[in-house]
Amino acid sequence: MSEKTVLCIEDNFHNRLLVNRILSSHGYTVIEAKDGVEGLEMIRSLKPPLVLLDIDLPGMDGIEVVGHIRADDLIRDIPVIALTASAMQGDRERFLHAGCDDYLSKPIQVTQLLDMIARYYPG
Repeated sequence: MSEKTVLCIEDNFHNRLLVNRILSSHGYTVIEAKDGVEGLEMIRSLKPPLVLLDIDLPGMDGIEVVGHIRADDLIRDIPVIALTASAMQGDRERFLHAGCDDYLSKPIQVTQLLDMIARYYPG
């Protein structure tokens, strides 16, 4: 797996496509999961260097996913960025408290996404 790989766990096809196009055009490899269960399985099997995690997911929401990640010694140190439409006051703190390393709100802003990802891939 490329060192500049990002796992995007997102149930909305258009959002996955947008993230893939933005990141791929800047040299990142993007792998995708459509729901929380599939995403968690991919994290456990592939151990990607970075995860973009939607919070409102079918099957298992993002809060549950990050809880499982942080409870598993083999994957607990993988950085997780919440990428969500939840942008109410207190949401950022709630997601960080749940175990996410960072937070980006939707709609996705290209510059903000690239700047955030670059923090995890210096150089």
